[in-house]
Amino acid sequence: MLPQRTRIKICGLTREADVDAAVACGADAIGFVLYPKSPRAVSATRAAELARRLPPFVTPVALLVNAQRSEIDAALAALPQAVLQFHGDETPADCEAAGRAYLRAARMAPGFDLVDFASRFPSAQALLLDAHVEGYGGGGKVFDWSLIPANVSRPVVLSGGLHAGNVTGGILQVRPWAVDVSSGVEAAKGIKDAAAIRRFCEAVREADARIADSET
Repeated sequence: MLPQRTRIKICGLTREADVDAAVACGADAIGFVLYPKSPRAVSATRAAELARRLPPFVTPVALLVNAQRSEIDAALAALPQAVLQFHGDETPADCEAAGRAYLRAARMAPGFDLVDFASRFPSAQALLLDAHVEGYGGGGKVFDWSLIPANVSRPVVLSGGLHAGNVTGGILQVRPWAVDVSSGVEAAKGIKDAAAIRRFCEAVREADARIADSET
């Protein structure tokens, strides 16, 4: 069996240099925040400009929060290769109406039934697990990873307050399909730090190597 490789998504990019740095460090996906209230927000047009820098096999992801149909249509037109990430209160019907592969964010808190939530979104490519904070994500807060049940029916993307210092432990505990980072690799909101991105990706690879060693 092939060793596990945890996929890496770097989210909230706003600058060409940061896109290039994330790609150079081996990111699998690049997230663009199309939510105007976010300090990391970019327009669909700007996201498209940045996405044109991506090489083959690096996936753009368009993050939406309770977007109007016109906003979703603009994202679909501007980013024809993008996976959508629904990060608000969208229903399964809302997510499926876009007709595009999507991730569904889940806001983790004590008492939240992730198994039931996953059963309601069977068409999601994965569930992105974030801390339950005021607003919709981007709080840089870690949630209690023990809240994640073992029998979730969809692949899991671990998010919420990750950085180079804790992502190895998160992967070893949760064994997610992917990890997502934003504030943990920033110099300021929306401004990424190339060295922090590199350290984060190295920490992910360290976790993968430790898992591979333990299984041989």
